[in-house]
Amino acid sequence: MSMLTATVIPALPGALRKLDPRQMWHNPVMFVVEVGAALTTLLAVAEPFLGGPASSGGSPVPASFTAGIAVWLWLTVVFANLAESIAEGRGKAQADSLRQTRTSTTANVIASYDGESDAGGLRSETRPVSSAELTLGDHVVVTAGELIPGDGDIVWGIASVDESAITGESAPVVRESGGDRSAVTGGTRVLSDRIVVRITSKPGETFVDRMIALVEGASRQKTPNEIALNILLASLSVIFVVVVLTLNPIAGYSAASVSVPVLVALLVCLIPTTIGALLSAIGIAGMDRLVQHNVLAMSGRAVEAAGDVTTLLMDKTGTITYGNRQAAEFSALDGVAPRELIEAAASSSLADPTPEGKSIVVLAETKGFVTPDDVDGVIVPFTAQTRMSGLDLPDGCQIRKGAGSAVLAWVEESGKAASSTVAQLDEYIGRISNAGGTPLVVAVKAPSVGKQPGEARILGVVYLKDIVKEGIAERFAELRAMGIRTVMVTGDNPLTAKAIAAEAGVDDFLAEATPEQKLELIKREQEGGNLVAMTGDGTNDAPALAQADVGVAMNTGTSAAKEAGNMVDLDSDPTKLIDIVRIGKQLLITRGALTTFSIANDVAKYFAIIPAMFAGVFPGLAVLNIMQLHSPASAILSAIIFNAIIIVVLVPLALRGVKYRALSASRILGRNLLIYGLGGVVAPFIGIKLIDLVVTLIPGF
Repeated sequence: MSMLTATVIPALPGALRKLDPRQMWHNPVMFVVEVGAALTTLLAVAEPFLGGPASSGGSPVPASFTAGIAVWLWLTVVFANLAESIAEGRGKAQADSLRQTRTSTTANVIASYDGESDAGGLRSETRPVSSAELTLGDHVVVTAGELIPGDGDIVWGIASVDESAITGESAPVVRESGGDRSAVTGGTRVLSDRIVVRITSKPGETFVDRMIALVEGASRQKTPNEIALNILLASLSVIFVVVVLTLNPIAGYSAASVSVPVLVALLVCLIPTTIGALLSAIGIAGMDRLVQHNVLAMSGRAVEAAGDVTTLLMDKTGTITYGNRQAAEFSALDGVAPRELIEAAASSSLADPTPEGKSIVVLAETKGFVTPDDVDGVIVPFTAQTRMSGLDLPDGCQIRKGAGSAVLAWVEESGKAASSTVAQLDEYIGRISNAGGTPLVVAVKAPSVGKQPGEARILGVVYLKDIVKEGIAERFAELRAMGIRTVMVTGDNPLTAKAIAAEAGVDDFLAEATPEQKLELIKREQEGGNLVAMTGDGTNDAPALAQADVGVAMNTGTSAAKEAGNMVDLDSDPTKLIDIVRIGKQLLITRGALTTFSIANDVAKYFAIIPAMFAGVFPGLAVLNIMQLHSPASAILSAIIFNAIIIVVLVPLALRGVKYRALSASRILGRNLLIYGLGGVVAPFIGIKLIDLVVTLIPGF
């Protein structure tokens, strides 16, 4: 009852409004049913004045027969509209919450912004205007506690922003000028600091406006596959209309004239009304499932394309790996006690704020290192020039860790390192690099004695490993079973890329990738007949996102990336690309399964309608009455009732989608033919027989 109150009743007014023929003609199959319902209704009203209902095929029918046919035909149309209305209604709540963020706010527009020298608009005059009056290219100042008045890019400053109104995530995020995290969305709130935002959208065309239109289905256009299927269904409907129109004159030669209500009933049972009723709802529900995953698809075409994707391009960092390298092993050189290496590496990392430095301390603690309360010594921070960091102890001892060549050069400032030491160091570095890790060399330099520099020694190497996410290999195996090829894209060197690719189980990789190489790879795949999906967040990803068949832009990314892609991930989770492909495939599988069921369904209904139409004149047709229905009138009415009820029964499946399984296309097709093809034939035999038993309880049938 709660489900009825929450979904069906609110959708009913919308379903009734869709009875308007100007809307119904967009769905040819259901438009034919509506015309048949209207014609049958007129006949039901006129029959009392014309001497009662005509017999069918020589068999008398009850007085309420035509009225019953008319009622159930109208219910068939209403049920079809209700399915679409329920699907559209699922986005209403989210649209209402989004409208609350779209309320007009005051924007402080900078009269003349001159970039960095303006210090965030502090030196320029601002004027308050309504956010609805903002134009493309305006610069506005937003301070802590204020709503961002429109979509744009931060051109000055850094701030913490609450995006919960858009993403549903309560944790604030950091947005800053420059880089790939500069885009902000109108209606979100600045929690700290002060920023200058350049407006990048026109009034009424903001990200929120587009989200509202899309989740409500107002701007949903039929996809190419939907259009093709609609053309097929319309063609079948035209063919069956011609067949039914010619049936009565032919039957008249045998004095077996068939009444118009029966002909209409036959036509409705012949045409694929089930898929015609649910087709639109399936498409809307597919987009809604993406919205539930916090992904905004700019069109239904993008969702379908996701289902047809054959190549996935995925960034290594953040998608396949966690992105933060973790210390996995200490390797001491010959003649160096492992304990000495561990203590030196941990001591030099005590004040290191990076995830790598912290992981070295954690690993050292598992080896028995006791972390002191305070760092005793002078911290030497990492710089791009030195490529090292470390600690200078009070007694003059120095500890350094960093890139192999940099640490070796630092050691050789005090004297040439032994060739055996260099050879072993190269061996360790090569082994770690080939395994896809990052070698971090640790060295110490003893205190100086007079003017003589202290002895410097290389202690060993710390193995930093880019951790592959748990379960990612299994997910790639599922994609492979579906016939999807995965390609890892990374800026790492080929050795590291090869090792990570092998561990993660991807099919191929592109190392030391540049934006131009990404674009070229996508074009090459498409020329080979593949559909490509990829994620990106930066302006340099925009060309590749635009070229890809499915381009998923991160919400944290730049406006250029979001404009180039045809989907936006509000959670900015690159791994969600796999879920997007699954949802797209589920949409296509659902549409195919219910089309199969609908066509198989019609085959079974012929065994109820055809024998009933001519049973009085051609007794031999009784052999086709497999269901042993009570009478011609009850058989025809039972078929029409089943035709309407099956739509209602299948609405939850159309909205939820057929359960997705990671199988090849041929196995999915075989499975659907078995379940939905065979089920579509069997279900009417059972359903129509049960309904016939109920109909026979009505006087006259």
